[in-house]
Amino acid sequence: MSPGSFEERRAADWVELDRLLTSIEKKRPEPGVAELPRRFREACADLALARHRMYSSQVIERLNALVIRGYKLLYRSRRAGLEAVVKFLAVGFPRAVREEWRLFWLCSALFWLPFFGMMASAWHDIDWIRATLGPGGMADMESMYGGDQQQQVSHMRSAFGSNFRMFSHYIQNNVGIDFQIFAGGIVACLGTIFFLVFNGIHLGAATGYVHYACNPESFWTFVAGHSSFELLGMVVAGMAGMRIGLGVLKPGRLPRGRSIAEAAKRALPLICGAALMTVFAAVVEGFWSARVFPADLKYAVGIAGWVLHAGYFLALGRGARAA
Repeated sequence: MSPGSFEERRAADWVELDRLLTSIEKKRPEPGVAELPRRFREACADLALARHRMYSSQVIERLNALVIRGYKLLYRSRRAGLEAVVKFLAVGFPRAVREEWRLFWLCSALFWLPFFGMMASAWHDIDWIRATLGPGGMADMESMYGGDQQQQVSHMRSAFGSNFRMFSHYIQNNVGIDFQIFAGGIVACLGTIFFLVFNGIHLGAATGYVHYACNPESFWTFVAGHSSFELLGMVVAGMAGMRIGLGVLKPGRLPRGRSIAEAAKRALPLICGAALMTVFAAVVEGFWSARVFPADLKYAVGIAGWVLHAGYFLALGRGARAA
């Protein structure tokens, strides 16, 4: 192939690559930006061919400039990685939750209806709670929340020894629960449904028993600060599991394996966000909740957490700028 024929055949692709690179550099991506990796690889092959055949310096310099620009955009530094994390938290995660709003309300119902049902049974028929917790569970609740806030903190200190060990315990416990909820979705959503309902029943029974036989203030001052992160994280993990399960149940025209892979792409931002919420819940639980502070302050922090989460999921990631 002569240099003229080579440039004539490939010039349109180089112009298109230049257009895509320019749009991304100006932070206004244009249609077709998903083709950038492929066009970048083709430009690299063209550059290697032009150098091997010793085509004109103008062609080689043009291709070299395109390849350098594409490399800088596709293979970013760690700073760009940090920007991606910030963008995920500010745009990607809240948008992913809003896009799956039906699953949000479904998973919320699966958790909160059993929770409030078991909690209400403390005033109607305590035998339901006794059967759920068992003698050991009731004894644990009484030892932890039977006294005032100071006694509750002292009990936890004797059990764990330090804030960091409490944090480590809650990481293990919370991540384990969220993983069960998420992984259960692969069984046609049945595992996710089971674990959401189970946790709703168990936590509702524990809350109801506190009001029946323990000191509610000791309990609520402990759980207020981290409740929004932990419980909403559980619901979001359920959304991710349900999305995987729907990929199994409703593949549509896709092969089932491809359907699950596509569902996993939609579930990925949800489970990543749920994991971050769970980790932060453990931080708050280990280093804030398990310390003695005025009850009004702990309640205010807990309420602020729920309000901020509502604003975060409803408001962030909207508008043309975010897109």
